[in-house]
Amino acid sequence: MRRLAGLIVLLLALPALVTADDAVNITHDLPFVEIPVKGKTVRIERNPDPFNMIDPDYGLTSRRCPPFCVQPMQLAPGVETIGELELLDYLKRVGSGDAGILVVDSRDGTWPARSGVIPGAILIPWQELFLEKGDHEHIATLLEDRFGARRDGPLWSFAQAKTLVFYCNGPWCGQSPTNIRSLLALGYPAHKIKWYRGGMQAWKALGLTTVPP
Repeated sequence: MRRLAGLIVLLLALPALVTADDAVNITHDLPFVEIPVKGKTVRIERNPDPFNMIDPDYGLTSRRCPPFCVQPMQLAPGVETIGELELLDYLKRVGSGDAGILVVDSRDGTWPARSGVIPGAILIPWQELFLEKGDHEHIATLLEDRFGARRDGPLWSFAQAKTLVFYCNGPWCGQSPTNIRSLLALGYPAHKIKWYRGGMQAWKALGLTTVPP
C-alpha cells in the first residue's frame, strides 16, 4: 500500500515536475521573438505546457480531395518554400521596420477568427487575388498599394515590389498556392515570393503564438 501511495503521489506531481522546467524554446539559443503588432509588442514563443495539444481544427488527418489536396514541396520554379525559422526571420525584419517584406495570410471564412493569425501577418483572403475569377481592378489595386508594383503602360514593373511571404492552413491547403500562381502569371518575380507550406497547422503543432485577426 505504501508503494502504491508513493506511486500515486509521484504521478500527481509529474506535471509540476515537468512544467517546472519551462525551457520550451524555439531553438537551443532562441527562446522567443518579439515584434511590434498594432502598437504593442507581441512575444512569439512556444506554449510552455508540455501537455498542450494541437487545436482540434488542425487535428484531422484526412480531408476531402479535391479541394483539400496535398501540395508539392516545390510549388513553382524560383519560389522558395520556407519553414518556421525562416518565417520568424522575415517577421523580425518586418518588426524592425523593413517595408520591403509583407507576410500574407490567405485564409478565408471563419478560419482566422477561430484559430488566430501569425503575429505580424496581414489578412488578404485568397479570393481577392484569384486571377481567374477575381476582380481584376481590385487585384491591380493590391499590386500597387500593398505589394509595391507599378504600372508601366500595359505591363507591370516589379523593380520595387515587396518580398511576399504567403501561408494558409497547411500542406493540404490550396489557398496561398492559388494566389502565388496568380501572381506568377502576372509576372511577379518568383524570387520575391516565399511560401510557408506548413501553414497554420504546422505553426499550431509547434505551440507557437497566434493573435486575433
